[in-house]
Amino acid sequence: MATIAAGKSIILGDPAPWFGTPLIGNGAFNLQVAAGRWIVLGFLGSPANPRVDRELTKLLRDTHIFDEDKIIFCGIFTAPPQDATPYVAMSTPAISFLADYDGAISRAFGAAEMPRTVVLDPMLRAVADIAWDHAAGHAETVHNVLQSLPAVDDSAGVPLTAPALIVPRVFDFELCDFLVQVYDKIGGKDSGFMFDRDGNTSTLVDYRLKRRNDLSILVPDLRETIRGQIVRRLVPAIERFFQFSPTRMDRYIVACYDSAIGGYFYRHRDNDNVGAQHRRFAVTINLNKDYDGCDLVFPEFGRRSYRAPHGGAIVFSCGALHQVTPVRRGKRYAFLAFLYGEADAALRERNDSKIVQSEFRYSGAMSDRLFPDDAERPLERRAG
Repeated sequence: MATIAAGKSIILGDPAPWFGTPLIGNGAFNLQVAAGRWIVLGFLGSPANPRVDRELTKLLRDTHIFDEDKIIFCGIFTAPPQDATPYVAMSTPAISFLADYDGAISRAFGAAEMPRTVVLDPMLRAVADIAWDHAAGHAETVHNVLQSLPAVDDSAGVPLTAPALIVPRVFDFELCDFLVQVYDKIGGKDSGFMFDRDGNTSTLVDYRLKRRNDLSILVPDLRETIRGQIVRRLVPAIERFFQFSPTRMDRYIVACYDSAIGGYFYRHRDNDNVGAQHRRFAVTINLNKDYDGCDLVFPEFGRRSYRAPHGGAIVFSCGALHQVTPVRRGKRYAFLAFLYGEADAALRERNDSKIVQSEFRYSGAMSDRLFPDDAERPLERRAG
């Protein structure tokens, strides 16, 4: 089912409305996760229309244009095809067909009355809207637009840099080494990923999307050491450069991406789920450096990779689409956490009952407060 509000048309240059909907065949498509490449949305109307197959043949005649890392095509139907087999057979990582059987997506993109093709840039903004009755011919005009599209890294006309903050020397090396030793002694377990179903958040394990093991740090003294170094060495930089004053931290975990099992994390955002809406900034602190691969990429800002130094942190908005590339050699150890504030804490409490697994619910026994002693809080922040 689409997760968008109906509209009359899409205005070129505006952000496109996000939606999620089933694929024809198996699986689902989520527009916000597909960002980071050119996206061609072919609003085809009903498959019973005899023109559909003719337009598709023209649109997909040069299949080499479509590549999952540069340009993907999504054909959108407002009614189920009598036989889905041909569309499933045409489907690839770069070509898919979507079910819009209530017409909500088509209405939101102004395609309810006239089938059309809308092209989105890697940041999900509309750059072309070509109706089937276009004077120069629909498919030919779409073809010319696609041929003119630059590489994703050149989509803005200038090099892009993700809005991520790298802060060196947050954890001292002794703490890094100790956390790695603790992990190696105790071991981690499959962390899975958060998934919403019927308004509730649960955790799923799917190696097609994520392969990582995590260890939760529960020892109070060790948590206090971690909290202290983050408060003194990282929080001031976040306040200065992001103009945000975190007061709470969600999770104290050591994560391990192991090349022996192909560790990685597919593209995702950290605050999509009901159980994660309180998260404002993600924090990754690298605990070692002897590994290859396993870097952060922010697809909406190109293919450039990012890595915090040994003991250093990388901080970014939980709303940013990101992925962790496969680790090619060795093991990467990292401390992972999410920062948020008091208003976000109230939202977390309201959503807590919607989290299925009790282990991910907030527990007052393990405080998430960054400033349990008000004397630690900077003077200019105490009044708030």
